[in-house]
Amino acid sequence: MQPRREGRTIGLMDMPRSAPRPTPGQRALADALARGEAAMGQAVEALDASVYIDPVRFAAEHDILFGTLPQPIAPSALLPSPNMAVAHDDYGIPLILTRDADGKAHVFANVCRHRGTRLVEGQDVVCAKRIVCPYHAWAYKPDGELTGMPRGECFPGLDKGRHGLREYASVEAGGLIWFARDKAADFASVQALDDDFDAFGMQRLHLYRRKTHQVASNWKLIVDAFLESYHVQRLHASTIGKFFADGITAADRIGPHQRAVVGRASLVSEIDRDDWTALRRAVTYTYHLFPASIVVVSPDYVNLLVVMPQSVDRSLVEDFMLIPAPPETTDEEAHWAKSWELLDGGTFAAEDFRAAALCHEGLASGELAQVTLGTLEQGIAEFHRNIAAALGGQPSVVS
Repeated sequence: MQPRREGRTIGLMDMPRSAPRPTPGQRALADALARGEAAMGQAVEALDASVYIDPVRFAAEHDILFGTLPQPIAPSALLPSPNMAVAHDDYGIPLILTRDADGKAHVFANVCRHRGTRLVEGQDVVCAKRIVCPYHAWAYKPDGELTGMPRGECFPGLDKGRHGLREYASVEAGGLIWFARDKAADFASVQALDDDFDAFGMQRLHLYRRKTHQVASNWKLIVDAFLESYHVQRLHASTIGKFFADGITAADRIGPHQRAVVGRASLVSEIDRDDWTALRRAVTYTYHLFPASIVVVSPDYVNLLVVMPQSVDRSLVEDFMLIPAPPETTDEEAHWAKSWELLDGGTFAAEDFRAAALCHEGLASGELAQVTLGTLEQGIAEFHRNIAAALGGQPSVVS
């Protein structure tokens, strides 16, 4: 079956077969890397430091970027079967993600339509053939329909059909569940990522682990770390730095989203770049999902990092690690546990997130009026230009 488009949810029953070859865009980036065509800016640029610490700017970003644009909320693998649900609060609103009996994903307000009681507690995924309010036992199906009201005679004339759970606009595409606060949100840019993510088989992957990190920094400082390779052999010297050439990255865009590939040009030039398995062993693809999430595609697993701003100086980052299949042996479990610790604990938490927090400390001191961006950091400059355009304000990047 082909994945369903035009805003319709792609359920687990519609999972496409994995692509035997890279998409044309993925292949083009690998070819550029093989030719040694690194993505580099033309000149040093400067970024106004206030964009990271100004509460007025943060409020505008919260209202416009996070209030109107689609946001990824979880991988499809978080809800692997029908009739499942999980609470989600980290975007600042109480939500429930569900997968109904037909396999369709939904995003609802985690609020009973009777008296406003929270319906699903905790952060664990639960079986949910019915979602029952703990206060008065109003019951809802995982598609949001109100199906049960104890002592229904006490509500004469109440139309149950108009009292289902409040649903947010959402789309499941390319193995990710997206939602938007704005009912009129356009998900076209989300669906433009389908082919790339289908090539990685995202919809068939197994969720190995997930963890939410609290980071004492502005959300953009976290995203910045994934938009340049200048830091890799310095910051990540003791973890993943040895696996990457210094600053050799090719990049382009899919709508508002940035796509990049990093690897050693000499190695990439020697392989058959239509051999998807060989290419994935040689390079790492990274996607910045505008405005604030990252997908890092390692040779045999994928990390989704969902960055959720809480305040101008505090962010939450939920890391999901997706692997081909559940581990079946102790050796497999040990392999995936080692990979998880290398990325989630060693690289992301101890290095990238720590660096973001240290940057925020320095910028909040007011000692630096402008941030300097070298030619290897043009992805950051492009990111901030896109934010300025979305906010309709003055550019924050100057040459």
